[in-house]
Amino acid sequence: MKKEVIFNSDLHFEHKQWRRELLFWEDELKSLQKRSSELVMRWTDKEMLAQLERFQNQFIIQGNVIDELQELINLHETNIANHTKKGEDVLNQELVKKHLEFRNQMDTQRILYNDFKKEFFRFLSEYM
Repeated sequence: MKKEVIFNSDLHFEHKQWRRELLFWEDELKSLQKRSSELVMRWTDKEMLAQLERFQNQFIIQGNVIDELQELINLHETNIANHTKKGEDVLNQELVKKHLEFRNQMDTQRILYNDFKKEFFRFLSEYM
């Protein structure tokens, strides 16, 4: 069985993609929160406002997840930089394993975030 060699530059490239995606989600959340604020001004219905509060809590949770993922990327980038300084361009198996776990985490978060957005857009279409 041939082992695939993974270079620091490969991981760094993927980190850059994830960072862009997380920054986009961050901006998008701000926009969604703005829409949410518009609804608060328009509606007095307690049931609707309770649903809206649940979404507002989700905005906070999603924002925290984005922050955590950004921090994990930064930690991994620091680790890669330390290896590069030592002249090590190929990461050890443990670091690659962590990267693959993080990739799975990003994939899962992508699904969760998109489901959240769909639900919020359905909500908006009902009350805007």
